[in-house]
Amino acid sequence: MNSVMLSEACDAPECIAGQLARNAEPFAELGDWLRQRDPRGVVTVARGSSDHAASYFAYLCMQSRGIPVASIPPSLTTLARAPWRLDGQLSLAISQSGQSPDLIETQRALADGGAQTLALVNTPQSPLGEASDREISLYAGEEHSVAATKSYLATLSACAQMLGHWNQDRELLAALETLPERLRTATEQDWSPAIEVLRDADRLMVVGRGAGLAVAQEAALKFKETCAIQAEPFSAAEVKHGPMALIGLGYPVLVLAPPGAEQAGLLELVEWLRSVGARVLLAADEGIAQRELTLVDARHGALQPLSVIQSFYIMTARLAAARGNDPDRPRHLKKVTRTR
Repeated sequence: MNSVMLSEACDAPECIAGQLARNAEPFAELGDWLRQRDPRGVVTVARGSSDHAASYFAYLCMQSRGIPVASIPPSLTTLARAPWRLDGQLSLAISQSGQSPDLIETQRALADGGAQTLALVNTPQSPLGEASDREISLYAGEEHSVAATKSYLATLSACAQMLGHWNQDRELLAALETLPERLRTATEQDWSPAIEVLRDADRLMVVGRGAGLAVAQEAALKFKETCAIQAEPFSAAEVKHGPMALIGLGYPVLVLAPPGAEQAGLLELVEWLRSVGARVLLAADEGIAQRELTLVDARHGALQPLSVIQSFYIMTARLAAARGNDPDRPRHLKKVTRTR
């Protein structure tokens, strides 16, 4: 079954190639603006896949700039009416549609509390963009499948491009130039062993670490909404603090271990998981002999999560079809969610 989700996931590399070119000047100008203001902290406003993308931004921003980044629950504004005091901070709102009332109201309240505000939105001139000081388009194009794929990848690449210009990180900006090619290769990886293992699964654990935890969170969400599998994401550092009690003989665990500083610890966890009988699906680069799923090296630590989720999306669209599900129309879900 060829789903719209599968087609849109395969379109992501071309969307990102166009996005990087079109946003080079806006992000360069934004980088100058941010360095002039030098925010003391960042708050993010998002839900669902966009909030997972915000987690990716948060990790890389804290890692590179040493300032705190926190996700703001919109209910603190819409229900609790928190008295925000955010002078000298940036509020980054992320949304596909830019239409959810709770995100718009929160962004306005944070601005009233003194924050400078920025929106990354896939729909230009959206209400969320209008509520923000600045708006930059994701340029993912219209997305028809309920399950977000190319828009999520475009959000990650936009966050990376934003940080590259903010930090004047020439190495990251150079790696972004080759990212579309790397993602095209990632769409071609054979993850069929995962489909064979998970075709009849009703639960599993998805493990990542560092910036990769954001794509573990996104993967777990996609398992839920497209495959009706109860999937839970965890950092590798958290598994032995309680989640390990869930693991029994044959329990499926997807471990996302791209090249980078976190890989060694992830591989150690894989050895332990296998020693207690878990059915581990290890996604790693070609240098790791014990891998079952091959990852394409994105050539920069900040970009490895994009290669991971690109290959994952292709597999999960096919897994949904193998389980008899329509990944384009998950039960109970709509493309645009307007929460309050």
